[in-house]
Amino acid sequence: MYILECSDGSLYTGSTKHLLLRIQQHQSGEGANHTKKFGPVRPVYYEEYSRIDWAFNREKKIQGWSRAKKIALIQGRLSDLPNLAKAYRDL
Repeated sequence: MYILECSDGSLYTGSTKHLLLRIQQHQSGEGANHTKKFGPVRPVYYEEYSRIDWAFNREKKIQGWSRAKKIALIQGRLSDLPNLAKAYRDL
């Protein structure tokens, strides 16, 4: 599971089995529509999982988070996460 920062400052969350290849795809315009529109991208965070379905589930959870909560995760401010607004997926 990974988070990219796009050229417009937006954050894109995805999951893949091959992180470096997927980042190259986003950079070359072969990735998601959002990264095609707002590329180039810069990786800012990633987590490794032994199963892609676990990474996909984490991706979907984080996609529902507020920007502030994603930034706290990226910055390693884990103690701040519970105090930030909860998304519907967190309930």
